[in-house]
Amino acid sequence: MDTIHINGMEFYAYHGALPEENRLGQLFTVDVQLRIELQPAGVTDDLAKTVNYAEAYEEVKAIMESVPVQLIETLAERIAAKLFDRFPLVEALRVKLNKPNPPIPGHLAGVAVEIYRERPARG
Repeated sequence: MDTIHINGMEFYAYHGALPEENRLGQLFTVDVQLRIELQPAGVTDDLAKTVNYAEAYEEVKAIMESVPVQLIETLAERIAAKLFDRFPLVEALRVKLNKPNPPIPGHLAGVAVEIYRERPARG
């Protein structure tokens, strides 16, 4: 299986468990990997046989800029579900959601969650 990578998507949003995160907001970055058979698109040059990267970005953006949630885990799950729904050719995906500057006392480069999901059985 082949992979499409869409990396380093940046969004300023108001997600978090602490009140100041919801009030002040912060930067988030998102990387997605979409597992899809790319040969049909590659040999035909047909966009309908792959994923439109711009459309995938817009789907992620809509979730990241939507109603605030407490957990980045929730955002990752919503992104995965939306991408499966929007792009039926995707067989599996990985979502990594980064919070580069979390309000945690101490020195750290950030926190992140990464999930891997396979398409639910079609039935």
